[in-house]
Formats: sequence, C-alpha cells, structure tokens
Amino acid sequence: MTSLPAASEETPGPLTSLAVGQRSLGDPSVRFPLWPPLTEGCPVTSTESVAHPVEVEYAYDRVPGGFFTPKAAADRPRGHERWAPLLPPLAAPSLAEGGTPLLPLEDGVWIKDESRNPTWSHKDRLNRVTVSAAVGAGAPGVVVASSGNHGASAAAYAARAGLPCAVLTAPDVPPAVDAFLRAYGATVLHVPDGDRWPLMRRVVERTGYHPVSNLTPAAHTGHGFGPEGYKTLAYEVYADLGVLPRAVFVPTGYGELLFGVWKGFAELVRLGYGSRVPRLYACEPAAGGPLAAAVRGGLPAARVPVGETAAYAIACPVGSPRGVVAVRESGGSALLVSDAEMAAARGELARGGLWAELSAAAGLAGLRQLGPVPGEGLVVCVVTSSGFKDRDLLPGGGPGQRVVTEADWDTVVHRLGG
Repeated sequence: MTSLPAASEETPGPLTSLAVGQRSLGDPSVRFPLWPPLTEGCPVTSTESVAHPVEVEYAYDRVPGGFFTPKAAADRPRGHERWAPLLPPLAAPSLAEGGTPLLPLEDGVWIKDESRNPTWSHKDRLNRVTVSAAVGAGAPGVVVASSGNHGASAAAYAARAGLPCAVLTAPDVPPAVDAFLRAYGATVLHVPDGDRWPLMRRVVERTGYHPVSNLTPAAHTGHGFGPEGYKTLAYEVYADLGVLPRAVFVPTGYGELLFGVWKGFAELVRLGYGSRVPRLYACEPAAGGPLAAAVRGGLPAARVPVGETAAYAIACPVGSPRGVVAVRESGGSALLVSDAEMAAARGELARGGLWAELSAAAGLAGLRQLGPVPGEGLVVCVVTSSGFKDRDLLPGGGPGQRVVTEADWDTVVHRLGG
C-alpha cells in the first residue's frame, strides 16, 4: 500500500494537505492515522445497530493567514486545489470541480447551482477526494453503488485517473444516466436494491477495488474522506458573499453533503471568518426521512420504510450519524418535503432559468415550506444536480439490461474482465 504523507514538516505551500489523521464521530477521542482511509466507519465505536463514520482531522494552526479572503481564494487555481490545505491529499487529477455559481433568486435568497459541476452534480466534489484516496492507496480500481449521480461522477474521476470503475446501479436507472455511465468506460451492473451492498462488498474483497460509496448496512458511513470534498461548497459561499449566511437548505439523502457543508462552515468559524455556523436545514422526501426520524427520537441514526417518491436520488431507508451532527450542531432541523412541494420548487427554479432534478429542488421546497427563517442575513438553497438525471425524463429503464445479484458472481467476474 502506498503511504502518503499527512502534511509536510516544513511550512505548508498553497497546495499542501494539512490532513493529519482520522477520528470517530461516535467518540472524537478515538483517532486513527490518515492512511489507510477507513471505508466502513470506526472499528472501535461502531456497534451492530449503529456504524459511526470517521472524519479527517487537520493541523488548523498551520492554515495560512487570510486563506479564505475572497481575493486570496480567487488567486488560487480552480478546482479542489484551491482549498487543498483543508482537504485530504489530492492524488487524482482534477476535472475543475466546484466553482459553481451562486445565483440570486429573490431578495435575500441565493441558489448554489451544483449542476454546473463536471458531471452535472455535487458528487464531483466528493469523488475528486475519494478517487484520490483510491490512487493514494494503490487500489487497482474503484467500485460504487449508486442510483445515478454518484456513479456517473465516480466513473468520470476514475477514468481521469486511469482506473477501472464498477458501478452497481438500479435496474430502473434512467436511460440517459445509464448512457452517461457507459460513456466513461465503467462496468455497469444493474442490481436490485437488497443485493447492491452485499455484492459491492464481495467486489471489494475479491478484486481489491476501492469502495467510494457505503459498505455498512447498520447505518450509512460512506467513505471516511468523501464528505471533506463537500466542505468546499461552504468555502465558496463565503468567498462569494463575503459573509456567512444565516441558513442553508440542503437536499438530504444519507447526509454526507449536509455534514460536509456543516463542517466547512464550522471550520470558517473556527478560523475566525464568522461568529456562528449557519442553521442547516436537511430537506428529505416525506416518503422516507431517516434523518428526521433520528432527530425526533434522539438517536444517532434511524431506519425507516420508504414509500413511493419520484425523488429517487435522496429516498434513503437508513440515515447516518453525520446528518444528526450537522443538524444538532448548527441549530437547524430536518424537514420532510412532499413530491408536490419539490415539483413546485423545480418549476420555480425552471422559471428562473435553472433546470434541476426533482431531488435537487428539495432545498428550495424546504425553504418554501418553512417560510421566513429567523434571524438576520442571507439564505442559501443548494440545488444538487441537473434535470437530466430525472427518471421521468424518458420512459422505461435502460434497453435490454441484465439484472444481476450476488448469486451471479461468475457474470460479475466476466463483466469486470476477470
């Protein structure tokens, strides 16, 4: 395994990572080295019922002065390199992720349009970091379980890094997304929901591929490095506004984006760029809502049944302690929005020239449901992805795809070139 340095012993240059290790969200006193990246949560604090994620720690006392001032940020390269000291080491090439526009919607309300990322979703922020982890760990490839956005992004960054990518996706993945995945040369396997994670684990164990999405069924942990990439969204909001907003509304599935945005703002406050973290509002489909259930019950995570919803990208049966941390520490809350509310928000965005996926409009739907936000200052709604990704764009599933399960291991091996 390749071991990359956590940080230089010398004064850090503008592109030097200051990451020093990993720690458990279940008990922050439990710490681990930076390498290898933990992809199944904390092995010490996790239990059979709750898997606690880990987060990356940094040498904050070595962040250059004035690092987040708008001029300093503008003078640095585009992409994650702009924020490299506060990210894990960036070993994979960039696709110029981030730098998405912050657009005014109405007086005091701004839209952060993540559809302008290289693969048209916020997932590019995460996958630049997770594929970098795969490169740093010397993995022969990457594997991801995804209904759309995550898979497309992982496939693109793997291709950019010269790594093969296996995507375990839904049998009814939108045809356009299926084509998107294949365009990057990914091996696309259509797998029923219940078989996706067991099959992914088997791919990891048998091939050594690096998992860039979740492996834990007890509660979502995801990749230990992944949410760090989402912090850059918070950095950009501050750089564009020159102040911290009073509230941010975030479409929420497993809570990785929510946590990353919270952590980015928390770092800005820690480093003296604001007095308090914005209130974060998690906006989940009313058909499910594991984060809302966890917050109501005072739990670190919850599992819920998921009813019918067209917001497939954020319709999750299980939550993550990350989301609870973000809501609790920011003084925000978890909102449940209906398909009708998301459709109305999507229509409002379209009338303003923004074509969003239904799931991506959940943030604006949450703001409209809540009404006026207490306090002074600006409000930001995150729009996560392009309307290109919706299932109702084209009828039916991909043409003639074969559905595979873990029992079809020989087929999987053949498709992976084994």
